[in-house]
Amino acid sequence: MVVSHRQEVMRRARFEFGANWSRFLSVLNEQRIAQAEESLRSYLGVTDLTGQRFLDVGSGSGLFSLAARRLGATVHSFDFDPQSVACTRELRSRYFPNDDQWVVEEASVLDREYLANLGTFDVVYSWGVLHHTGAMWKALGNVARLPAANGRLFIAIYNDQGWVSQYWLKVKQVYARNVLLRWLVLLGHAPYLFGVRFLVRAATGRLDLERGMSLWYDMIDWVGGYPFEVARPEEIFYFYRERGLRLTRLKTNAGRHGCNEFVLTRFEIPGGDADRLQGSSQ
Repeated sequence: MVVSHRQEVMRRARFEFGANWSRFLSVLNEQRIAQAEESLRSYLGVTDLTGQRFLDVGSGSGLFSLAARRLGATVHSFDFDPQSVACTRELRSRYFPNDDQWVVEEASVLDREYLANLGTFDVVYSWGVLHHTGAMWKALGNVARLPAANGRLFIAIYNDQGWVSQYWLKVKQVYARNVLLRWLVLLGHAPYLFGVRFLVRAATGRLDLERGMSLWYDMIDWVGGYPFEVARPEEIFYFYRERGLRLTRLKTNAGRHGCNEFVLTRFEIPGGDADRLQGSSQ
């Protein structure tokens, strides 16, 4: 049984990602959308996604669903957070009103019955989502089933920094569980997470974040983002190799906090072993 989003928020066991994304939409512009499109083209090694089925697992603001649709894909978006679903529907309404090639639903990546009814996709995209489910390895296993033959899985997972990751886990727990302390937690970390990053990026001409993101809302997401789990790059590599997915692109964050990015491709295993290996994720 999948616990509802409202139940998790009421128990103060979850950051309200959708509320942060709804504020992000106020700064969304054509430049950010173009950056998101370029991110997809670059990582997937394509010029467009015409004729491709694109699944956005944890669509958040809806920006990358929008980018995929503008690149020609048929898009299916879903998110666990109702406000994220509302954000994605808002972008569909703005840019693709009455479009039957873009479906937006509220659902959980931990719901295997829901996922089983979706079928398979040419591109399964889940950037910075699966480590926020509270059951990361189950979520990673669930999405392994979704790429079609020669389909790709594009995910980003927080890097395991040992004690540093444990520190951030405690910060996120305090933020989630103590409403009155949230601004203190945020302001206490802003000089490093926002101020220093802003100055470094301004000095190097990289003030705009990659992928069309916002430095301010990215900081809030990082401080508050709970549940929070991490993994080493090799753990992700071996986990998916056992499930019939080959690593075709990797970008690590050079040991810093943040996400390592993976593109993995479904390959066929002789003798029907692919089904056996997928079954091992149950």
